[in-house]
Amino acid sequence: MFSAQDHQFMGHALRLAERGKYWARPNPHVGCVLVNDSAVVGEGFTQPAGDDHAEVVALKAAGDAARGSTAYVTLEPCAHVGRTPPCSQALISAGVARVIVGLRDPNPQVDGGGMRDLSAAGIAVAEGLMGEQVESQLAGFLMRQRRGRPRLRAKLAMSLDGRTAMASGESQWITGPDARLDVQKLRAESCGILTGVGTVLADDCALTVRDASFGDELLPPPARRALRVVADTYLRTPFHAAVLQGEQPSLLIHAADANCDEIPSSIDRLAVPSAGARLLPEEIMTALGAMECNEILLESGPRLAGTMLESGLIDQLVVYMAPVLLGSRARPLMELPLDRMAEAYRLKLVDRRQLGVDHRFIFEPQGRAE
Repeated sequence: MFSAQDHQFMGHALRLAERGKYWARPNPHVGCVLVNDSAVVGEGFTQPAGDDHAEVVALKAAGDAARGSTAYVTLEPCAHVGRTPPCSQALISAGVARVIVGLRDPNPQVDGGGMRDLSAAGIAVAEGLMGEQVESQLAGFLMRQRRGRPRLRAKLAMSLDGRTAMASGESQWITGPDARLDVQKLRAESCGILTGVGTVLADDCALTVRDASFGDELLPPPARRALRVVADTYLRTPFHAAVLQGEQPSLLIHAADANCDEIPSSIDRLAVPSAGARLLPEEIMTALGAMECNEILLESGPRLAGTMLESGLIDQLVVYMAPVLLGSRARPLMELPLDRMAEAYRLKLVDRRQLGVDHRFIFEPQGRAE
């Protein structure tokens, strides 16, 4: 159905889409390539929310050469008026002759509507080219559309013996600079960075995305970077905590019965259902999905990490392993009160690479061993 040339141009569109991954949220980062007489006449990727989508960027670049062209778009063109006009209509107005779509957009406002509009206008439409790659690239956005919550990736840094910090809490630095740079990129790709109040009290973590780490790669301004989220049942986070400072936004998620009287109006907060002193993980993730978060990065202590895994909400574990031994008194990777082998969690390794002296493993939880 699809030619080698079709694969070549959709591959180019996928690479273009990657260039928007730091700033497109809450929109999906999409790539588009316009081809006429086997030559690229226009290309583009999603701009920051409120600006042009990939198709419009490509059409503007192509000008009159868009007429009669084939458009390769990683995700189905939108068919509704949101922050911008519908891209399906822009392609129709430009006189594009054929549109090849990597993946149908499950957003209820689209969900085949864009392709129906194109077909009704006499444009040849085909879908499914390199759809698996698009699924991987847009995993968080697709999960939010299909399941109402963001994808949750847990970042964990550990020693060879599975420890995250000394008994005193000292942990800087287990991993080297290459691994720490990779974490900065994970943060930049995320819509939110989630931690617990215990980590804030112990480490006074800032959870910022730092410009100096990215060289020539483009980042949004601090006010539009990942939301720093603290799960804090009874609002124990100090007002002077680093996670509440600076332009990068912050949010305290707390129980409905927490005392909010002394919280300054400048600090954003959100109440979610709780069970006693414990916030319900599902409610946290649902609330973040309602805020249009696609990707959440969990950077927490062993208790919250274990709770999220037990709740079945962690979609990936991103584990950085350093070639050091911290010993038996050091802190564990997760708090998981397991007693039998049948209770063990199975993990599927989906990626492995070396970063300087450290190793990064990406696992997907597969459920219990039993």
